[in-house]
Amino acid sequence: MKAVLFEKPGSFREVNKDLRRLEHGEALIRVDGCGICGTDLHIVDGRSRSTPPVVLGHEYSGVVEDAGKETALRVGSRVAIDPNISCGTCFYCRRGLVHLCNNLRALGVDRDGGMAQYSIVPIKQLHLLPDDMSSDEGALIEPVSCIVHGLDRVHLHAGDSVVILGGGTAGVVMLQLAVRAGAALTIVVEPQSQKRGLAKRLGADLVIDPASEDVTARIVEQTQVGADVVIECVGRPETMRMSLDLARKGGTVEFFGVCPIGERIDVEPNAIYAKELTIVGSYVNPHTFTRSAALLHAKVVKAAEMDIQHFPLDAVHEAFANLRKGSALKTIIDPWR
Repeated sequence: MKAVLFEKPGSFREVNKDLRRLEHGEALIRVDGCGICGTDLHIVDGRSRSTPPVVLGHEYSGVVEDAGKETALRVGSRVAIDPNISCGTCFYCRRGLVHLCNNLRALGVDRDGGMAQYSIVPIKQLHLLPDDMSSDEGALIEPVSCIVHGLDRVHLHAGDSVVILGGGTAGVVMLQLAVRAGAALTIVVEPQSQKRGLAKRLGADLVIDPASEDVTARIVEQTQVGADVVIECVGRPETMRMSLDLARKGGTVEFFGVCPIGERIDVEPNAIYAKELTIVGSYVNPHTFTRSAALLHAKVVKAAEMDIQHFPLDAVHEAFANLRKGSALKTIIDPWR
């Protein structure tokens, strides 16, 4: 089969790879589509954890081709794959914090993932999809599941003001969910005009261009005191530092964007103390996969409104370059093109 193999930092390529035999509890999936995200960029740059050599891709869906003889899973079923595999026995798993598992392994990171024509997946990681769900929606379930967890973490209340730094995939999905949850004021900060336009169409009350406007002044002008909730969806030290200044006293700041390992920001502890800020992180997708699929199926998250570009496997380097440039909101590999 054709696959994209990550070999070492700076080195990934399309290869022909033999499929191994299925083991007990595994299924063979014919991949329909696999998204590329910022984590994939960090992996290939050597700035995020991974276990190469490994087939990339953790955002994918497909069709069951073979599930062995000891399962009720039907061949031909459409499925999405939760890539995060917890051990079930460590301290965190037994506390229900499966995403913080000491032995967490992920498809597309530690085990061969979905940037291939076929993928072998533990059956317990499969989620059945409705027949009328598009392949693009199927590939978006994993990132949306992470965003759902992120929104859970900030405890958004109806009537809150919400600032979202970054109008990429995470930012515009977070926006749609915040609007649906009853946010009274939603502000998206994004330098690219195309993404600002999309955020406005998807319900943002205000969009700010940080290259031409004073972000802090504009947000104070709109909120008087700062935002109730600030969600950083960029993954850069400068925007993470900025988020602390944009929250009101008693507000909540979330670091949702994935900052490369080793980056640091300067923080004045007294400012956090005096403003009594709540600062939270958000890591992957514990128990949110089913909810994510429901949101996409119900069109609460509007995949059709998002700028999605597709690339074949043999154009994977072009696809990664496309993502780096921000040329599209979402980039998906179609392994059968």
